[in-house]
Amino acid sequence: MDQSGSLDYQIIQKSVPTFYFVGVTTRQSSIIDIFPLWMEALGRPEIIMEGVDHALHDQRQAYRQTVAQIKNDPLSLGGLITAHKIDILEAAGDMFDVLHPSAEITGEISCVSKRNGMLIGHAKDPLTSGMSLDAMLGEGYFGRMGGEVLIFGAGGSGKAICLHFIHKEDLGDRPKRIVVVNRSKPRLDQLQLMVENLNTDINFEYICNEDPKHNDEIMAGLAEGSVVINATGLGKDRPGSPITDKGLFPRKGIAWEINYRGELDFWYQAIAQVSPRNLTVEDGWLYFLHGWTQHIAEVLHLEITSDIFSRLSEIAEELRPSLVPQPRPGASGSMK
Repeated sequence: MDQSGSLDYQIIQKSVPTFYFVGVTTRQSSIIDIFPLWMEALGRPEIIMEGVDHALHDQRQAYRQTVAQIKNDPLSLGGLITAHKIDILEAAGDMFDVLHPSAEITGEISCVSKRNGMLIGHAKDPLTSGMSLDAMLGEGYFGRMGGEVLIFGAGGSGKAICLHFIHKEDLGDRPKRIVVVNRSKPRLDQLQLMVENLNTDINFEYICNEDPKHNDEIMAGLAEGSVVINATGLGKDRPGSPITDKGLFPRKGIAWEINYRGELDFWYQAIAQVSPRNLTVEDGWLYFLHGWTQHIAEVLHLEITSDIFSRLSEIAEELRPSLVPQPRPGASGSMK
């Protein structure tokens, strides 16, 4: 009985309602301390969080065990998946009763929920990354600045960001050109297939590369005012940055490190160029907040109003790790 998992997997019967956090280094995330405070604020203090760490691109059976636990234990409510969103769908997509259209379009699952006895897989990143980008860019950014977008990483977050821009109705909110760089070709091919199945006037370019020096060259070809995004996991799940310290960000542009914790090499590289390149630098904290609140809303069947979001943000801010806006020791970027 592989699909249900009730006979082929070890199911632990939970004694309290449990929300799962599936990642790589879950215990290092701020959500571990924030979650119980949020549950109190939402009037659900009985719900606990359990982190489940998988190796990157883990074994198929390991992913299926995690999905089986949520599917078959009544008090396993659902959860959030990070770093494994595409792998979970590929390994265990058949174990879900319903796949939301967002999961089918993006080819990933970031949120697992239950409704009327059915296990449902969603892809929340197009929504949550979009909310973060809208707050970051404001209305008509590309109409005002004329910039382009460079995304390092063609995984779940990279796909979601592309989808967000494609669905923007106003011409001024869509870049004319998006370049996506990824170290492996299969993820690029999946992204390209997704884009080709959608109607868009954005010119997409797909580059398979893992040499940071070549990424510097790609970034140097961007127009002024362009947006550069690190969606690779480098600096959080894996050490390093997609660029070198000598890489030059676009003048008057925006650098977005979608993570908020870890070594964050990319973030420090960008911070070093704030003044000489008139660069705006954003980290992943707002993305973190939107992502978690939207996943919690789906799993617990709640509505997160603007007032509730503000309250939860205030609670989280008190536990936010501090980032000091200065170059990391040893940075040697050339700031022309």
